[in-house]
Amino acid sequence: MQSVLIITLVFVVWAVLHSIPADYRVKTWFRSRFGDQAYRWYRLGYNIFATLSFIPVFLAYAALPDRPLWSAPPPWRWLMLAVQGIGLIGLIGAVFHTHVGEFAGVAQLRPGYDPDHKEPMRLTGLYCMVRHPIYFFGLLLVWFSPDITLNSLAFAILATLYFYFGAKHEETGLRQEFGPAYDAYRQRVPMLIPRYRTCSKLRAHIHL
Repeated sequence: MQSVLIITLVFVVWAVLHSIPADYRVKTWFRSRFGDQAYRWYRLGYNIFATLSFIPVFLAYAALPDRPLWSAPPPWRWLMLAVQGIGLIGLIGAVFHTHVGEFAGVAQLRPGYDPDHKEPMRLTGLYCMVRHPIYFFGLLLVWFSPDITLNSLAFAILATLYFYFGAKHEETGLRQEFGPAYDAYRQRVPMLIPRYRTCSKLRAHIHL
């Protein structure tokens, strides 16, 4: 249990540090304080910081004492690995669907990039069925591991809580950006668990 407590502590510290610079109010303050030229580097710097600051979480998860809880036998093992494969492919696809250049922070560094440029509200593909497809596919990866240990179970629970509250936090900025259109979107599309809906039917109820 000591390992679980340490993993939880390190994860919570990372989640807080990761969430603060993602807040739209922090972004607005940074831009007003340091100007547009510095703000162009914000997303890339944020991604680098988020990645490097996750290293202690990974080390705690991998190095601390652990014990197995459950291991799926065939054919369930292969089925769970297949679901994880779908999760990985879906995760990559969802990232590319969000405009991978802007997601990574490199598009903002192009000459002539407008810092006021806003991507339109996404009402295509997976976004017609779930508001946060990246988080959904991440859940498939963490929960469908065929080998469950005490540490991996703790990590899965922590990741699920982070995805849920992270999505809530992210939507504060999205509602600020898109206004009533995003509220209409939230009423019709679930946050983390997909529900089938055609994009044309969804767009008929949302006025951008």
